[in-house]
Amino acid sequence: MKNLKNKKILLVICGGIAAYKSLELIRIFKRNKCQVKTILTEGALQFITPLSASSLSGDKVYTDLFDFKSESEMDHISLSRWADIILFAPITANKIAQLSNGLAQDLATTVALASDKEIFIAPAMNVRMWENLITKSNLNKLININYNIIGPDIGEMACGEYGSGKFSDPFEIANVINNYFNNLNENKKYKALVTAGPTREYIDPVRFISNRSSGKQGYAIAEELQKHGFHTTLISGPTKLKSPNGVKMINIDSADEMFIKTLENLPVDVAIFTAAVADFKAKEIEKNKIKKEKFEKFEIERNKDILGYTSKHNKLRPKLVIGFAAETNNLEENSRKKLDEKNCDWIVANDVSNKKIGFDTEYNEVKILQKDKKDIENISFNTKEMIAKRLVEKISNKLKANG
Repeated sequence: MKNLKNKKILLVICGGIAAYKSLELIRIFKRNKCQVKTILTEGALQFITPLSASSLSGDKVYTDLFDFKSESEMDHISLSRWADIILFAPITANKIAQLSNGLAQDLATTVALASDKEIFIAPAMNVRMWENLITKSNLNKLININYNIIGPDIGEMACGEYGSGKFSDPFEIANVINNYFNNLNENKKYKALVTAGPTREYIDPVRFISNRSSGKQGYAIAEELQKHGFHTTLISGPTKLKSPNGVKMINIDSADEMFIKTLENLPVDVAIFTAAVADFKAKEIEKNKIKKEKFEKFEIERNKDILGYTSKHNKLRPKLVIGFAAETNNLEENSRKKLDEKNCDWIVANDVSNKKIGFDTEYNEVKILQKDKKDIENISFNTKEMIAKRLVEKISNKLKANG
């Protein structure tokens, strides 16, 4: 497990009979040169002691949210910033319910709320608790906000019953974490470019042609690419969104500016064109505001086709070119036509006439059309962050498959 070396793992151990197995997990991490800090919940303290975890990790064990000895450091903040990943192992049905409802009841749940790192959970509980619809609903909430689920296994429980809910083998859990870091390391060789948001095509100093794009899906994709290890550049039109951490940010106004900045940042391995670029611009921009009594008509001309130019450029063409198609009717037909005309590898299509997934919402639902495949892949209704995660995983797998 060479990819674990020097990684910082925050291990949260929750209350359950499987808690003792997490001590073996600490051993595995330390054997592979990880730094491990441990949080024991109130329930975990009923099964293992802080001394056991501390002796194996070689570091302090944290138990209380309000610790007068160390809370001056605000542990829930400092721990969430310190960690490369957070691992709840084992996690109980109760803790899953707390996390899925955004509760900050103890140090463990507060750390999770304060973190922007990847979070993994390894459930362990009775089979009936695992199969309970409330648990499934809570688990789906966590999946939809990008939590990673490890296990559980099928087997005999401590209670004597048999079925799903058994804590995964500590070695297998460590291997999942190792594979996560391995993917990050492999992806570091890749460069990605994302365009997002609308463009503004000025008519005069006050008025411009634009559209309703919020840029949310493009920003989510750029952030997810960065989390997966890609060296990512985001070229964005005017939005109200915060720049994703670790992403090279380039702000532009017009389609011409986006075209120039796109060419300046090629070549890359993958280019994802989510921006809603205005099709037309004013032939001439008036220096002064046009008075309404004189505003009868103005001449327009087509903007440069950024997606088409990039995908047809022999020297600078990325290995993978992905366009987006926001349609209001004939979604598959229009998207297939765009795929062919633009010479893209993929088109990600969505129906913006659906108000639940249209402009400026938090959700999306897309179809992925591929040049080399007739079948259309659907990513069903979900948060834009989860859509981004699924898409980036697919991009990563495609680049690795192509060498």
